Amino acid sequence: MSFTFPKEEKLKSRKLFNTLFTQGKSITKYPVKLIYLKTELPKDVKIQMGVAVPKKSFKSAVKRNRIKRLLREAYRLNKPMVFNNSEGNFAFLFLYLGKEMPNYDLVENSIRTILQKFNNTTINE
Repeated sequence: MSFTFPKEEKLKSRKLFNTLFTQGKSITKYPVKLIYLKTELPKDVKIQMGVAVPKKSFKSAVKRNRIKRLLREAYRLNKPMVFNNSEGNFAFLFLYLGKEMPNYDLVENSIRTILQKFNNTTINE
């Protein structure tokens, strides 16, 4: 399993984003929340992933972009945990809930915990 994050795995569909917020299930490990939904994806990918940081908490685009970069990096390095254990196609959205700038360790620990919880819930379904 490669630790890449290719274009096909990026969640860009506005319709799918809206569906995620209305019908998606969530797992939270502060300061990160995962909203996921089992869905049909257009490409030959198992998971499409997006990140979001609220403008209300971080007015500066530079800070929002830094947090998004941290979220993507932590996911990229830990995604084999999900790819090897899940059945079906999923759309993921990682939402940053904190009010202060995080460091990488905090973000990675949260994402790792969330992905383990996700594996446990999908196996039990």
